[in-house]
Amino acid sequence: SAKGSGGDSFEKICFIGAGKMAESMITPIIKTGIMPADRVSIYDVSNKTMDRIRKQHEGIQTSTSIPDAISDADLIVLAVKPQNLPAVYDDIHRARKMTADASSGVHLNEDATLLSVIAGKPISSYVNGTGLKKIARSMPNTPAQIGRGMTVWSCTGAVDTDEKVLLKEVLSSFGKEIFVEDESFIDMSTSISGSGPAYIFLLMEAMIDAGVHMGFSRDTASTLVHHTLLGSTLYAMETGEHPAVLRNSVTSPAGTTASAIYELENGKFRTVIKDAIWACYRRSLEMGGHNSNVGPGRPTAEAGVGALQDSMQEALEMVKHSVPAEPPSQEMVLDNDKESGSAK
Repeated sequence: SAKGSGGDSFEKICFIGAGKMAESMITPIIKTGIMPADRVSIYDVSNKTMDRIRKQHEGIQTSTSIPDAISDADLIVLAVKPQNLPAVYDDIHRARKMTADASSGVHLNEDATLLSVIAGKPISSYVNGTGLKKIARSMPNTPAQIGRGMTVWSCTGAVDTDEKVLLKEVLSSFGKEIFVEDESFIDMSTSISGSGPAYIFLLMEAMIDAGVHMGFSRDTASTLVHHTLLGSTLYAMETGEHPAVLRNSVTSPAGTTASAIYELENGKFRTVIKDAIWACYRRSLEMGGHNSNVGPGRPTAEAGVGALQDSMQEALEMVKHSVPAEPPSQEMVLDNDKESGSAK
């Protein structure tokens, strides 16, 4: 069984990769009592990283290899860079071979659940790469490091109801979690909640810089902006009002806010935000080896490449049959004197 004796926890959680995202999960899992430190194992290529975590969490197991780390684990958390996955897959297969040899001391639990926090990689990649059946894919974000994360996740049908409850408990230990049946929503969420903090930080940076430009100290400008963003978010959540209603309530006729909103709309603020989100979504699809020809201004999947070729052919025909522009005649060229003389 993947559950403990009481059926209410995993027996052992293993983290492959112990960077910031893994650390943001390890701390609350141990602090909230979901799992004692001596039932958590970590492996990272950096001994320095493992040493730092071992000092923070007394009793945590550090390993010298992936087969050693995942031995007897019933939850394996993958938190490595996407490019390092092939090496991890090789090590999991090595652990499987070592399991057959009783003297190796390694035992890969074939019933283990594998939880990925890696961007872009589809569930099929982990099924094919590891040979394990119980796979959960999640997309957390950086505020998870302070327990304020937003994580969207999905899993294979092999993960049973009890295990889903345990995964939900693990993922909600560092913020809010939302389960989706359809994995495609994870790529979509990458563009909103996954990468979203970067958009907010860019807005924050621009607002703080404007404040400094006006004459505020950076400290004061930062406090004003941080609390404005925080307060506005909490206010929107608490009132449950549509953002347009809230924005309208701040915007007096012919007032200061109306002038600012005019400039934002004039600069295509909404369009830039939406285009950025679509660009992020497309990149997430590309990283997972999917068709990224989606969104505004893209041919539909049904039309596909044919539509693109047709439009290119039309453009070529237009160029071929277009009349070359005539050079300006001598009479049309006015020098400054003539121009000033003919001015009415």
